[in-house]
Amino acid sequence: MKRLTKALAVFSMVGGALFGTQALAEPFKIGICYDLSKAYTFATPQVSQAAMDLAKLINMKGGIGGEPVEVIVRDHGNEPQRGIECYSKLSREGVFVFDTLSTPVSLAILPRAMEDGRILMQSLVGRGDAVDGTVFEWVYPIGPTYWGQAANDVAYIKQLHDGDLSDVKVGFVYFDYPFGQEPIEILKTLSEKEGFKLELYPVPLPGSDQAGVWSKVRRDNPDHVIVWMLGGAHVVASKEMQRNRIPMDKYISVNWLNEVDIANIGDEAAKGIKRGTNVVGGQDVALYQEIMTELYDKGEGSGPIEKTQDVFYNTGLAMYSIMFEAARKAAELEGLPITAKSYKAGLESLEGFDANGLMAPITVTAEDHGGGGKTRIEMWDGETWVPQTDWISEYTDVVWDVVKESSSQYEQ
Repeated sequence: MKRLTKALAVFSMVGGALFGTQALAEPFKIGICYDLSKAYTFATPQVSQAAMDLAKLINMKGGIGGEPVEVIVRDHGNEPQRGIECYSKLSREGVFVFDTLSTPVSLAILPRAMEDGRILMQSLVGRGDAVDGTVFEWVYPIGPTYWGQAANDVAYIKQLHDGDLSDVKVGFVYFDYPFGQEPIEILKTLSEKEGFKLELYPVPLPGSDQAGVWSKVRRDNPDHVIVWMLGGAHVVASKEMQRNRIPMDKYISVNWLNEVDIANIGDEAAKGIKRGTNVVGGQDVALYQEIMTELYDKGEGSGPIEKTQDVFYNTGLAMYSIMFEAARKAAELEGLPITAKSYKAGLESLEGFDANGLMAPITVTAEDHGGGGKTRIEMWDGETWVPQTDWISEYTDVVWDVVKESSSQYEQ
């Protein structure tokens, strides 16, 4: 049997001693209110499968301090009202930690969670300004905001040009709705600060018609193209780039670019494409290998193994490693049962946590609920993703100026 990862070894220290000698206590529950049927299905099956696998593995080792963990998965179809119904129903069942993986649903639930004193996790979705823990006391968008991701992309481009962006042109291709529009303010601010020329290219939903956009990109000839799109839109973009003879190595995607997209583009055709990410891709990760050995090799995985061979599965492992580590910290700090208040304290005691090399290290405080916002740029070399940077978090002063300006306008 392979050695347990450090995180899971810690999870099981107390529970392992009790396991088999007495019944486990009432479970610590996380409510997963996800879109499993409509807009976000390119990612939600992998993320929820990872959450269930991790919960199984922890329970096999005795839970957290003798308390089992449970993830309750429900579909909201990306509809805010259904998301509210999921939140309300699970709240009545004792759940006080929620994740939605949907910006519209997260926005709908947020004021209720704030009023109720329940934890709303919103990694990679929702309000970017919710990293400001002085305003959004119960909301934790741990991981990079889209503002932070865009800023780190610019830092990478600056690195490529030896620290001088004054003669550089950067294109921004984006879905023309809130998700895609979110980085524009940061990019404009950095354009003024660093002196690069910014060109904006809105893409109408659902992203199937990009011919006019990439023809304009060809004419304008930017040095780099930062892209804020999802799923199949990347495949459409790659075909238009090929048609317009635009080199693929100009393309820098938001984190929502995965191995399925690469396969649909073609391994060789995608060579040179880049993405920002806060998790390590591939299967050479200690926690992933542990799950394969303890669950899938024994026929006990939570879904098809094919869904695990994707960066979004690793993203789910990272997200829920954070959530369960916070629960462990809560039990360590304030004992059992875990409460919303003790869980909050657990979250805000996370320091340099990277789930044994699975993701960018995060440090959460009462003031910074984002964890530091580190990402790295990776490039597809035809066979695998190759890191182009270390884990970085740049232009934090610019990002936090925008955060503070936005959060100051929030009225509960």
